Amino acid sequence: MPSPPLPPLARRLAAIGRAHAGPDAPAELIPTRPDVMIVRVGALVVKAHAPGMDATLLAPRVAASAHLPGIMLPPADTGITQVDDRLVSVWPAGEPVDSGDPDAAPWEEAARLLAALHAVPVAALPPLPPAGGPGRMARTVAALNGGGPEEDIVRAAAASLPAGAARTGLAHGDWHLGQLVRHPPGAGEWTLIDVDDLGVGDQAWDLARPAAWFACGLLDPAVWDRFLTAYLDAGGPALAGAADPWERLDGPARALTVQLAAGALTTARREGRQVDEVERMLVDACVRIAGTDVRPRAPHTQ
Repeated sequence: MPSPPLPPLARRLAAIGRAHAGPDAPAELIPTRPDVMIVRVGALVVKAHAPGMDATLLAPRVAASAHLPGIMLPPADTGITQVDDRLVSVWPAGEPVDSGDPDAAPWEEAARLLAALHAVPVAALPPLPPAGGPGRMARTVAALNGGGPEEDIVRAAAASLPAGAARTGLAHGDWHLGQLVRHPPGAGEWTLIDVDDLGVGDQAWDLARPAAWFACGLLDPAVWDRFLTAYLDAGGPALAGAADPWERLDGPARALTVQLAAGALTTARREGRQVDEVERMLVDACVRIAGTDVRPRAPHTQ
């Protein structure tokens, strides 16, 4: 069965990719989050970044990734193209983590890559903007468009979050297992991808998503221990000098829990459904983070 025709933006991304990969390179639309479009063209991927991405922020991030061999996948082209209102970049294609085989997820390799990234002196790279983690969390909470009790819970948790960072340095800004690929596919080493939030900030935010999953009961404690131990053994600076890793992780993990819960509610509302079991666990964690139960009580009767 032939592949369905590409939508207009994807066809333009394919043309950009074929300018690098050759006119006969096959093009395939890769599933990703709704605000981004990725087309694989031969051995390359062409990414249309989210609407509103600032070229003055993206350009130094793309340039910096070219200075991080063995840690981040370098771009196929450090230039940025604009297609209508979208910024476009071109990268080598890698092999992602197999979401269907969670037991094989490369947690230790991910931890060592993050430790190596965090150890890179910011001064060794082109000047970078702030890491995007805190801004992403704030935007996700601001995007809540409902006024129901679950939205109120998440907003209350967001309002309770501590400010400030214990330690700053080079940070990925939006790390999760989807930000890893093998390159070359099938035989290469694992490497970090996605520069959209790369910058200077609290490095503990890069560990916060698995920390949040662990704290919410969504990540096996043994897996969390493997990840954390590998990061510490690799000399990861985000937790250096802390008698207890949670001295540094608690605030970012709370923030990521709020972000994940807000994103889950937005998705559930868009799809016209109730939150599922995992999403409910995130919202329930926000009750604990807020320190108060802001869910409505039963009506008072006399």
